[in-house]
Amino acid sequence: MPHTMADTAVVLLSGGMDSATALAMTIKEGHDVIGLTFDYGQRHRKEIDAAARIAKHFRVVDHRIVTINLSPIGGSALTDPRIRVPEQRRIEEIGRGIPITYVPARNTILLAYALGLAEATAAKSIVIAANQVDYSGYPDCRPEYYAAFREVARLGTKRGVEGDVIEIRTPLIHMSKADIVRKGEELGVPWELTWSCYLGGSQACGICDSCQLRLKGFREAGVKDPLPYASRRRHAANA
Repeated sequence: MPHTMADTAVVLLSGGMDSATALAMTIKEGHDVIGLTFDYGQRHRKEIDAAARIAKHFRVVDHRIVTINLSPIGGSALTDPRIRVPEQRRIEEIGRGIPITYVPARNTILLAYALGLAEATAAKSIVIAANQVDYSGYPDCRPEYYAAFREVARLGTKRGVEGDVIEIRTPLIHMSKADIVRKGEELGVPWELTWSCYLGGSQACGICDSCQLRLKGFREAGVKDPLPYASRRRHAANA
């Protein structure tokens, strides 16, 4: 269905705790939402299924799941099953350097699609749940990257050239995972519907970087994470 409202936002919805919170924040602000989820050749579909559940929970009428296969590019443990996902790294090591779970140019590719969609649907903004506090160290999650992409939106689109620049919004960029949990609690984010684990098991692994950062956030916020975990050895306080 076409969107013409000036306050429509294209929200990138991965199925994780961050994007679910960003979606809830955007809806709370009164925006009409186009949910945008990418099947980019990741190791499993659990996060895509989670995104669909979250969109349904928040009554997002227009939720689009788009296939852009990044697997042939390679170079990441998230798109190449032959590359092992790091496990049981110490929490203080996560975020130092760029890990093998970085997907080459992923956010640039996905944002470019979102930018085209926003321009075609007259959406006012794009919302992405990037975060640079408790994060894995990806270069395309930094504030300076999004500042540069705002220039891409301004210079590289018809709307930008004509002065109607599409906003690139990163509402979580300076929030810790605990801050995100607190905000999600305030907005009623259904954590049990989200998925953060890099692996696609029947339970979240509890020991990949993403699980560890998620568990740290819930623990520091004093909130029980409802997801079942195969291992909580490093997070007994959250059990």
